[in-house]
Order: sequence, then C-alpha cells, then structure tokens
Amino acid sequence: MHLLAAAAQLLVAAAFVSIPLVRHRFGPAAKAAAEAELRRQDVRPAVLAENGLRFDAGGHETAAPVAVAAVMTAVAALHLAAVGLATPLTWVFSSLVILMNVAIVHSNRTAVASVEKAFRRKGDPELARVEVAPFLRAAEDAFPGWVRLQTHVRHTLVFLGSAVALAAASLAG
Repeated sequence: MHLLAAAAQLLVAAAFVSIPLVRHRFGPAAKAAAEAELRRQDVRPAVLAENGLRFDAGGHETAAPVAVAAVMTAVAALHLAAVGLATPLTWVFSSLVILMNVAIVHSNRTAVASVEKAFRRKGDPELARVEVAPFLRAAEDAFPGWVRLQTHVRHTLVFLGSAVALAAASLAG
C-alpha cells in the first residue's frame, strides 16, 4: 500500500509541476495576445506590468506548484521507505491538496468576476476600464488547444491521485 500511496503522490507532484512548465512555454504568447486585446480596447498594454500582472511562470505561479510538488515527493519518499510518519503526513497534505485544487477549479470557473474585482481593487482607472472577458479569452486562446485538455487531466489526476493516496495510506496503517 505504501508503494501505491507513493505512486499516487508522485502523479500529483507531476501534475503540479506541469503548471509552471506550460506557463513558461506559452505565457509570452498569452501576454502578447492579452496586450493586443488591450490595444483593441484602447488601453495601454503597459498597464499590466505597472500593476504587476503576468502570464509567465514567474513568482508564485512557479513557487506554489513547485512547493506542492516538493512536499508530495517528500511524503512519497517516506512511503517508499515505509516510515510511519508517512500516513499522517499523507492525511494532512493530500487533504490540503484536494482543498487547494477545489480553490483552483473555483478560481478558473469564476475568473472573469474575480479579475474584474481585482482590477477595480487595484485602483488604476485605466485597468478598471478593461473588458475582462475578451481580455482573458484572448490570453487563453493563445495557449494551444491541448492545454485545455491537459488542465482537465491535471485536475483529475490531482483529485484521484490524492484520494488514492489517502486510501492507500489508510490501508498501509
């Protein structure tokens, strides 16, 4: 059971690492598309950088998923070594990963409203003028079509992998 828990946690880790990899590869195209949409809306593209808005894999867009992957990998290593602490750590971290993934899915589904709110909260009048739905659509459309499928697969792997890790850890005792 330890081996199954470890394998599931390593799949979850790989799923999280895929986030910054995709953003690193296609973020510049998404930024260019978003800036083109801003120009179409008669908004200066520089407003993004002036307000710290990015599409690449910098900052927390890399740090958070890599940290999650590192923790899941460490707990998987404890399972492979059959260390007793692996089971309670799996309960803690796999449960947190499920909750984080719920928050990510919710954020993706409510992106337009939350970005509109965030733009208003920034206090920049130019940023507040942005029509967010076409702005986000332009950025999203800059990613290849397979990225949308990869996102669904990633969420499925995270939910199922975490559930399998929890079940296997419970049985491993």
